[in-house]
Amino acid sequence: MRAPVRVTPAAGAPAGPPPTVPAQAAPHRAAGGPTGPRPQRPVLTELRLSAFGPHRSAVFPLGPVTLFAGPSGSGKSQVLDAYGALARLGSGAALDEAFPHPRTRIPDRAAPDAQGRRGFRLGCTVDGPAGPVRLDLAVQAEPALRIVGERLSQDGEILFATALRDPGRRSVQAAWLTGGAVGVTRAPLPDDRLGTALLPLRVAGSTAGQRRVLAAAEQVVVALRAVFPCDPRPDRMRAPVPPGEGRLLGDCANLADVLRRTRDECGTRYALLTGAARTGCAGAVAGLGVRAPAGEPVTALLERGPGRPATELARLGAGELRFLALALVLLTGPGVLDVDPAAELLSARQALTVLADGLDAGLDGGQAAELLRLALLSCGRGHVRLAAAVGEGTAALARRTEGVSVVDLSP
Repeated sequence: MRAPVRVTPAAGAPAGPPPTVPAQAAPHRAAGGPTGPRPQRPVLTELRLSAFGPHRSAVFPLGPVTLFAGPSGSGKSQVLDAYGALARLGSGAALDEAFPHPRTRIPDRAAPDAQGRRGFRLGCTVDGPAGPVRLDLAVQAEPALRIVGERLSQDGEILFATALRDPGRRSVQAAWLTGGAVGVTRAPLPDDRLGTALLPLRVAGSTAGQRRVLAAAEQVVVALRAVFPCDPRPDRMRAPVPPGEGRLLGDCANLADVLRRTRDECGTRYALLTGAARTGCAGAVAGLGVRAPAGEPVTALLERGPGRPATELARLGAGELRFLALALVLLTGPGVLDVDPAAELLSARQALTVLADGLDAGLDGGQAAELLRLALLSCGRGHVRLAAAVGEGTAALARRTEGVSVVDLSP
């Protein structure tokens, strides 16, 4: 389906003065409603991009399994990059870490304003126990990279807002709901950090208004931090690896060590992965094994059955290696993937989102179909979500697969 589009003002310009944060909290709606109970794990349900690469006032719904399809240049990678940038900001990264090349995000024909400024907007909606919460950012990319406006809102009410008052200072003026006799608290915040992620360090939570701000901010931060960008690199996966903690890296270079840990600690996941290998790897597959002499590097193997020599993963094709790595990612979770989820919340109360640009790159139709099956199996439990860019072949298959959402970015 084509991504819904909403018209928003000032597509590329930095944000103006924020609306006044109300002094008293409006009555907060109860959890649940006509659509059923609130999700118990905070999850992104919508991503918004405006004047961001090829995207103009675009709104992308996000489900448990969401695939982005379209020709080269349609903006699939830009969508996932924006999601990843929000995740890094939510984890406390500085703006230049989230956007190392910010000018490449500005549309080619975007004209600067009277002060020579150009930028872009992005935002998301996070649903969870606190109800849907919106986060919106206006980022100035030129002449200097900075956040010039941020809003955290719920039910149409702004709970937290920032605005750039003095371009000569590297700070923004922030205001958040307090309630009680004070009404609103104002303070400067750095212009290179996500203010929402700083609120738990600034807000005491001693009034009903403050507690509502904290609940909304913490829900957004929890959802943003639980993200694993995954780009398996077969050229880095072939060599034996030193034994370590068994936490899978984003490029999956330490796949062999993670297979060792999975075999030793989780027989159920290991059996599922072995079953996937039978579908996605050429030849007979009796199982997955590892060779790990004490104190020496770990080598992963495909076991071929009685009387047949095992095949080292180094001998597999690039597509087979990518397939095995992605299957492992989908079948595991925060305890195995190299992510930094919110430590104050039990992992069972968090949903990990896997970002995969080019999910089906180098894969054949059978391998792509098996990954979709594994994604639906894992994402159906609510602990894992998938947002990925795919080619048209996989998109065509996904359109016929119940439970998979396809966002078509074709012109």
